[in-house]
Amino acid sequence: MPVITAIDLVYDYGARRAVDGVSLALERGELVALIGPNGAGKTTLLSMLAGVLAPTTGAAVTHGRVGWVPQIGAVYSRLSVAENLRFFARLEAVPDAEAAVAAMIEQMELGERRAEPVGRLSGGNRQRVNVGIGLLGAPAALLLDEPTAALDPLQRERLWGFIHRFVATGTAVLFSTHDMEEAGQRPDRVLEMVDGRLV
Repeated sequence: MPVITAIDLVYDYGARRAVDGVSLALERGELVALIGPNGAGKTTLLSMLAGVLAPTTGAAVTHGRVGWVPQIGAVYSRLSVAENLRFFARLEAVPDAEAAVAAMIEQMELGERRAEPVGRLSGGNRQRVNVGIGLLGAPAALLLDEPTAALDPLQRERLWGFIHRFVATGTAVLFSTHDMEEAGQRPDRVLEMVDGRLV
């Protein structure tokens, strides 16, 4: 059974159709890239799959928790790594928030940074916190919008190492990217979006 199924998803911004009849299925333990030019509808599609946007028509059916990591993270710069994770764990009603936070800090190798304000972290470490927030509560699927856009090559490799660990344990991951090399080497499948449609 797919962890996410999109059925003829449509989203209109006023008179402009951003997503035009997209259907797809994301299976457990699958890594899928979503590519396309700016304005193709990638972020809008991911937002609907995450439940952030309600589709104009169509439906997104999920089985299990879905983690969502937008391109611009929602972390609080003045809060520490642990405080950010704790806040979002409680916001998402994650069972045993303290245990989930401790486990995520260990899994993302952020132990030495746990008490440091997120605003002082490097871009790579900040993005690991963002991804860690999305993975709180062991979601069945993780949706990532341009997860490596602001990272240097070494930071990218490290982040992908963490993401691949979760894919190996059965988490389905769908990520958008403009990096054709990344899209060609990392995923099980590549989906291309143009003018709101999968092509």
